[in-house]
Amino acid sequence: MNAPIRNFPNDFPPDEAARWPDVARVPDGLSVALRSSAAAWLFRHASRRVDVRVEYPDGELSGLRSSGIQPRMIIRRPEAFARRVGADGLIGFGEAFMAGDWTTDDLVGVLTPFAARMARLIPRPLQILRAAVLPSQPSSEENTAANTRSNIARHYDLSNDLFATFLDDTMTYSSAFFDNLTPGTRPPWADLADGQRRKIDRLLDLAGVGPGSRVLEIGTGWGELCLRAAARGAVVRSVTLSVEQQQLARQRVADAGFADRVTVDLLDYRQVDGEFDAVVSVEMIEAVGEKYWPVYFQTIDRILAPGGRVAIQAITMPHDRMSASRNTYTWVHKYIFPGGQLPSLRALDSVTRRHTDLRLVEVQAMGDHYAETLRLWRERFVGRHDDVAELGFDSTFMRMWEFYLAYSEAGFRSGYLDVHQLVFARDGEQRDTR
Repeated sequence: MNAPIRNFPNDFPPDEAARWPDVARVPDGLSVALRSSAAAWLFRHASRRVDVRVEYPDGELSGLRSSGIQPRMIIRRPEAFARRVGADGLIGFGEAFMAGDWTTDDLVGVLTPFAARMARLIPRPLQILRAAVLPSQPSSEENTAANTRSNIARHYDLSNDLFATFLDDTMTYSSAFFDNLTPGTRPPWADLADGQRRKIDRLLDLAGVGPGSRVLEIGTGWGELCLRAAARGAVVRSVTLSVEQQQLARQRVADAGFADRVTVDLLDYRQVDGEFDAVVSVEMIEAVGEKYWPVYFQTIDRILAPGGRVAIQAITMPHDRMSASRNTYTWVHKYIFPGGQLPSLRALDSVTRRHTDLRLVEVQAMGDHYAETLRLWRERFVGRHDDVAELGFDSTFMRMWEFYLAYSEAGFRSGYLDVHQLVFARDGEQRDTR
């Protein structure tokens, strides 16, 4: 199920056009016209190597010839599609979906083959032009102490009610860890909450959290990890930059009777003081930005008590792709997570070795679990479009959010992305948590 296709810009409501100017307007101008011709050729060239059936209005077909059933990518407005991609690369590709220039009845099925060939879609000689033709990240979105709160607010302060439409009762917005997940299995919605609790418990175990532990959580979410750590007898300080998350997390903590053990502060991680036996952080480092990884880990090193452990859940990408794309402004930056950067395992190991006494001592991968988590979120979100609309979000937003969830799921299904639970300890202070 997809949001309704509209023939932009003719039936684009004025108020919606004002909210989404880069979607309502198709790029124009001589340079765009020249680049759109190149983009159309490159897309046809790339699509011939992926297992997708690309259909054009005039009956032309593209995509890898296959005898099997292929996902259909339907190009409704080829010229607008080419102009967007020519002007802005993958940002334009995502905006073209938001605008209805292309559609599909299997968004993940279309995006996964492209994600699997991400490093090879553009001929190598043309990849050197990447920096010259693609947008760069605005300085206003760099994750300085001054900018970070506004960057976080653009995503996490959209509405607690919005996130509640597709998250389970734990209100956990990160990969679950399902029991006995095997290739080809599809966990049902009923298993998601237990999978989230299992993920959190495993992370707390890796950090050695137990009765009396002094725990710092960097990135509160909506409070589930605080609750589970407090239930073990730990004393928790959690920091967030999301006003909406802080309010709901505090309410959940109070309702559970743990207000004497849990403090939720609206505070930048760089400003944390004190000493902690364990530091835990779930999928927050992706929002830090590569420039600030050293200070992030230096902060943790500074506040970690002797013998303490750090357990981080992090979305990762291959190091060569991280290096190639580190300065690229992407669709995800523009519409979902401004200022972010996915790390590689190699980068995290390197930055801690160069800037701290912390050492990466344990790595557990779970990318297949994230693909299933995202599938469940996406199916829930698409099935509750009416509820999202009642909250005041328009159809362009819904297509954007569906694209984001599908785009992310495709990354994990293709293996382009992974997610790991990582343990760091100071050199010489490693201990067995079995």
